[in-house]
Amino acid sequence: MPRPRVHSPDAVLDAAEDLLVEHGRAQLTIRALAERSGASNGSVYHAFGSLETVVAAAWLRRARSFLTLQRAAVDEALAAGDVRRAVQAAADAPARLADDDLRAARLLVSLQRDDLLTGAVAPAVAQDLRALDATLATTLRDLAHAVWDRGDAAAVDGVTACVVRLPAALLFGEIRAGRVRAHTRARLTAAVGAVLDCGPPS
Repeated sequence: MPRPRVHSPDAVLDAAEDLLVEHGRAQLTIRALAERSGASNGSVYHAFGSLETVVAAAWLRRARSFLTLQRAAVDEALAAGDVRRAVQAAADAPARLADDDLRAARLLVSLQRDDLLTGAVAPAVAQDLRALDATLATTLRDLAHAVWDRGDAAAVDGVTACVVRLPAALLFGEIRAGRVRAHTRARLTAAVGAVLDCGPPS
């Protein structure tokens, strides 16, 4: 007898997004996922292998979209010759994603990539999750070169403070709550500008 198939894996991932954002990872079950997506329990297991793979694949899909959005904003500013704005645009990317797709933004900030990399995740999905590091690292190095004409660890760390740590501190809580205030985004822009003004360590 052939095993059951999921005709639309994206429908399962969409359902996983909804449930993760609404109830959190601890409340997600195969049964709830099957009910929300319209797929059978068996078809979900057949398509993904495990619930952990579903969660990782849902997060991965949105992380890729986010990094594409972020890179496009960086490239647009760099093409215009505005290096400072390129870093600020990279930092503001989570807020821009929240404007475009709040559910996707809330999913990304509700889970940490390293927490998704469990032994139950399909190897191909785990490999793709790890590959995200290289994509982000390229953007960080490109910005460090653009701003300071340096690609060493100190310069990249300075950009990382702007693009990763400051947005996490200022934006993520509001994204989880469902609303990013314009004032918070203005504070982030100012904070990024201050870090750039300080420059990297010598």
